[in-house]
Amino acid sequence: MLTDVDLVTIGAGGGAYPAGFRLARSGKKVLMTDPKGVLSGNCLAEGCVPSKTVREIAHHLWRHRQMASFGATGSLEARYEQIIDHKDRVQALRYAQHEEELKRSPNLTLLKGSTRILDPHTVLIETDRGTQRVSTGNILIASGSDIHRPPIPGAEHCLTSHDLFKVSPNLTRRPDSMTVIGGGYIGLETACMFSALGTRVTLLEQSPSVLPGTDPIVTDTLLPLLDPGIRILFNATVISVEKTSNGLQVRYLDGNGKEDFQESRSVLLATGRKPVLPEGIKEIGIETSPRGIVVNEALQTKHSHIYACGDVNGRTPLFHSALRQSLVAAHNIMAGNSPVDYMDHRSVPTTVFTLPAASWVGWLPEEARQQGIRLLETSYAFKEDSRAQILGETGGGIRLFFEPGTLRLMGGCVVGIDADHLIGEMGQAMAHGLTARDLATFADPHPMASEGIGKAARQLF
Repeated sequence: MLTDVDLVTIGAGGGAYPAGFRLARSGKKVLMTDPKGVLSGNCLAEGCVPSKTVREIAHHLWRHRQMASFGATGSLEARYEQIIDHKDRVQALRYAQHEEELKRSPNLTLLKGSTRILDPHTVLIETDRGTQRVSTGNILIASGSDIHRPPIPGAEHCLTSHDLFKVSPNLTRRPDSMTVIGGGYIGLETACMFSALGTRVTLLEQSPSVLPGTDPIVTDTLLPLLDPGIRILFNATVISVEKTSNGLQVRYLDGNGKEDFQESRSVLLATGRKPVLPEGIKEIGIETSPRGIVVNEALQTKHSHIYACGDVNGRTPLFHSALRQSLVAAHNIMAGNSPVDYMDHRSVPTTVFTLPAASWVGWLPEEARQQGIRLLETSYAFKEDSRAQILGETGGGIRLFFEPGTLRLMGGCVVGIDADHLIGEMGQAMAHGLTARDLATFADPHPMASEGIGKAARQLF
């Protein structure tokens, strides 16, 4: 049993294990703790990996239907039970790979249990075999986030992303109809994939637009490209969910305050996520906000040796951001908690994996306007793009935003074909301070949609 270590991580997901492995390789003694007892956190358990496994199959079906305009005949279908089997296999494979990583790390121990902070250098771990008190030089809080369940009467009848995407999920047969409560990224992505799989989908969103808080330059471009079979009701406030003889009935108030209802075989509750805060942080004075633990750009809390990475700090709650944050923390720990590395949240790309996808990074017009920041905009429409023409997906396009004078890339967005791939190139350019001229002179491969980045930049020359 370990009683004295160099680092304890609270959580074993993307915000924790890169730091754990990095310090272990440098000879430090690392104890990772997690209630699941496995690596990768919610991303692999019920998030990014399993949901995108289902989404990619739905994308193939969606694209096949798009090809109907080229004379494609016959229907292409996929059995939901087999999709779920494939999803489970992918999760099992990745868990096995993580297990092999652990075996190759002699200085790192993973312990299944819930961890409470007793003081700035001591934690108490509750395990199936009892409690263990551990002294540590450093603490990395990476306890992630969990599903937010609003107090809606009947919410217990609803499915959540956990029910859809965990290993051996609760939903194993595709419902013929589904009501989605919430038009954030989880609700909208799920609506798109189930619609592509053949489910009749109605989405209820309380605000006037999907993806609340997202720049209208993204949502206004994306909405017309979504499957018109998805019925989206805005300004809809859900009152209750009730069981009926045919499934479930969602009662809601429309934008005029009139009560109405929507019936379907199943209901998905997709009303956001909230940070999971470990016990003991308040007692040692760690500051929190509604979005999570407050940290500086070096990911440190008020205690320089205690870090908070990933969803738990709410800065950029994305798995790929958590990985980078974890390494920032590792580098600073190895430097004796004197910061030598910092997290650039602004250059972390975001993708909503709808059909088609939408991605963005950095400053977009609405936020820039609110902050008094001037931007130069260039654009490239996919109707001009050879790859989009080849696949018949010519909606949407690329927009780039530059700093006047320096022409340094400040932000960008892509809606439409290959958005999830193209945004990485923009994020890399932004992170390294590249300019419009740098983008304009790079020869992207032909015929690929990435050519549009250079073409958009060349509008300034």
